[in-house]
Amino acid sequence: MDVRPKTAGHAGGVRVGTFVASRDSRARRAFAGAWLWTCLAVLAALPAAAQGVSQGIAGRVHEGVASCAGSACHGRAVASGPDIRHDEIRIWQDSTGPAGAHSRAWRVLAELRAQAIASRLGLGKAQAAPECLGCHADHPAARGALFQISDGVGCEACHGGSSAWLASHYALSVKHADNVAKGMIPLEDAKVRAAVCLDCHFGAAGPGQFVTHQIMSAGHPRIVFELDLFSTLQKHYDLGPNYASRKPIPSGVKLWAVGQAMALDRSLTLFDDPRRGQEGAFPEFYFFDCHSCHRTITDDPRARPTAVMNPGRPVPSGTVPYNDENMIMLSAAAAVAAPKLATQFDTDCRAFHVALATDRSSAIRAAGQLARSARALSNAFAAHDFGRAETIGILGHVVSGAQGARYTDYAGSAQAVMAIDTLLNALVTSGELDLARAQALRPDIDRAYRAVSDPNGYRPAEFRAAIARIAVAIRTLE
Repeated sequence: MDVRPKTAGHAGGVRVGTFVASRDSRARRAFAGAWLWTCLAVLAALPAAAQGVSQGIAGRVHEGVASCAGSACHGRAVASGPDIRHDEIRIWQDSTGPAGAHSRAWRVLAELRAQAIASRLGLGKAQAAPECLGCHADHPAARGALFQISDGVGCEACHGGSSAWLASHYALSVKHADNVAKGMIPLEDAKVRAAVCLDCHFGAAGPGQFVTHQIMSAGHPRIVFELDLFSTLQKHYDLGPNYASRKPIPSGVKLWAVGQAMALDRSLTLFDDPRRGQEGAFPEFYFFDCHSCHRTITDDPRARPTAVMNPGRPVPSGTVPYNDENMIMLSAAAAVAAPKLATQFDTDCRAFHVALATDRSSAIRAAGQLARSARALSNAFAAHDFGRAETIGILGHVVSGAQGARYTDYAGSAQAVMAIDTLLNALVTSGELDLARAQALRPDIDRAYRAVSDPNGYRPAEFRAAIARIAVAIRTLE
């Protein structure tokens, strides 16, 4: 995974008037280029229903994208509604950019890379393999007359099977809550949205919704997730007064914080599942930090170790470390927005890393405790309104010296630079930070992007140097 700078999913452009509008550097363009395939093949996938939301609605009939495509609904060629855009399907069908990745999810299974992966795994035709369709298509049990698997990840993959709420959805007298009661998934809720996205963008217990180390070794991209960034990439609606009158609008900071907490909770919950946590005699390496093992091996006597010790995960040298990217971000967020939970969370993180170096039963117990801590943070963040001072405080923790020492591997560093962009963008979007002041940080942010532009050529010293310069600038914003 490489980090892509935030671009809007609508109108084919960057969100004007926000911090992201200034992002046009060579470093970020190079960073984005390597990441685009992941956008098309991994970002392009959501489940038939949200884990934790699907109970009672998983059996709803999925009527198909065509059922949403009327000219009075979401099927117009151009935006023409003062309240609803009406061209949402056009955006979803974007043939080139990340906004159309979901519609291309099934089609990418016919490309050479997908065919090679399926061949190595003995899956047969990728476009028909259950191991692929769980995320690369809306794959419900019940399908209406207009349903087509070739639609890829269609409307109902995210919004829920529409058989019970399709008619009432376009009735002006019916409230959003009534449709939710009939099975529409309330994606405006940060926790619900995270649960839906995580099923494919991180993994789930459902069929075809877990990318194992074996699948990655066959050529599948590494799984990555950041809720606010991915929401921006897929945005096909306007957050205007009409939207706000019907649904709450979670801030970018809330989406980011809840997404980090629920991603860690999901990872640890899957790790605790014996069907997911083991691969034969070995642990399931999907859960661990890829680049801690995938390093250059050489017999050159002049070679020096490239690994850097991470004070946040005190494990013996040679021990495969658990991927701690979400732990690092959560530690920063909790220190500011949930200080009563922060100490316990940090204690549980260290205990989990130590337990991994002993035996599996100890690791499972520690994983359960850490998952509970992450769950407490997701609940706290979901109920919390993040103000200017807190957002700047979290930024300060992300780039602090204590956190910076933990950016020893690619995954955590990539997550950190996404966080910096997300949090600054949230401040500018809310009017709590002048665009010019945010832009002043751009040169050092671009240096951080360059340091993580190549997952296999990550330069930790360069990254931490850029982070240190950003930390100085962040202090001037307080």
